[in-house]
Amino acid sequence: MDGERTQRALARIEAAAARIERAASQRPLTSSPGGDPDLERKYQALRGEAGAALAELDRLLGALEP
Repeated sequence: MDGERTQRALARIEAAAARIERAASQRPLTSSPGGDPDLERKYQALRGEAGAALAELDRLLGALEP
């Protein structure tokens, strides 16, 4: 039973990561003259945090593999 929960959780995580990658590749952020520098800074910070969270998930998933 515990193995089933783990497999379902892993499948949800993988699906979410795939959605994030798809969204990121569809519309890359480009800086434009006159853009909002505060919004750009916040976006970059969020992107860094998301990358760190995905790296941690990857590490945790690797620890679960036999």
